[in-house]
Amino acid sequence: MILIGIWFALYHSAMKNIYQIFFSYNSRLGKIKTIIDDIAGTDVSVLIKGESGTGKELVAKAIHLNSHRREKPFVKVNCAAIPQGLLESELFGFERGAFTGAHLRKPGKFELANEGTILLNDIGEMAVSIQAKLLQILQDGEFSRLGGSDTLTIDTRVISTTKDHLEDSMVDGLFRKDLFYRINVITITLPPLRDRKEQIIPFSQYFYKFYQAKYGRNLPPLSFKTLSILKACDWPGNIREIENVIKRIVLLGEEEIDPNDLTLERRESQVSSQISRNFTADAMEETDAFHLKEVGKKGC
Repeated sequence: MILIGIWFALYHSAMKNIYQIFFSYNSRLGKIKTIIDDIAGTDVSVLIKGESGTGKELVAKAIHLNSHRREKPFVKVNCAAIPQGLLESELFGFERGAFTGAHLRKPGKFELANEGTILLNDIGEMAVSIQAKLLQILQDGEFSRLGGSDTLTIDTRVISTTKDHLEDSMVDGLFRKDLFYRINVITITLPPLRDRKEQIIPFSQYFYKFYQAKYGRNLPPLSFKTLSILKACDWPGNIREIENVIKRIVLLGEEEIDPNDLTLERRESQVSSQISRNFTADAMEETDAFHLKEVGKKGC
């Protein structure tokens, strides 16, 4: 009964913004917030490691917002989503006539991020030939547009992310060692959501309210049954996955969680064990519809 009261008191309390949630409820994330506070006022390069969906971009934005560059641009580049043949021109821009179809001069992302911060997501996907030009920027802040001869000077902070082990890529010759040491002045490693389960309910609450406001829905609070199922799952897709599940609940207006909503299959016994550790027998009796066998069928 006490656990239920605490949980629902938390649920009905004023919702903190996502940054406050992200750096709360877990000691490891609290330590990361301390690191951010220490380095935000500097210009050192930062490498953020973690599984997909763990919040690497949130950390990068927090660094930017806490720095003296906060009023300047924050430019994101997804190195994995842009074809390698286009990534160089996307990053560094190009001059008119640099290649077929280049009818006008176009500034690159580094120019657009001048005096601000550039975030290079999945930097390990960047071709070695482009890495050399990035290294030059990190060393002296200079580069040339594609097809140009003029040297441009910029002042841009570089933050990189990776979900892979760049050390392995260096061994395979796919990532330059000198570049690795340049981007890796400060390393922040984010634990997966399954290792910070204390944040599952606060994130669920945040996204539930956020998407109700966004889509103009007025729904009752998430039931204890639903919250219990959410808490029991490991979320291999991390924060991004739980956000998508909550968004689906809001859009459909139904709390019933379909097995397809949860990509990680778990055995009934695992779920039962997890729930029994989190809630007392009295708490379970208070929720008529909550049965372990039913949870097991949800595919958590």
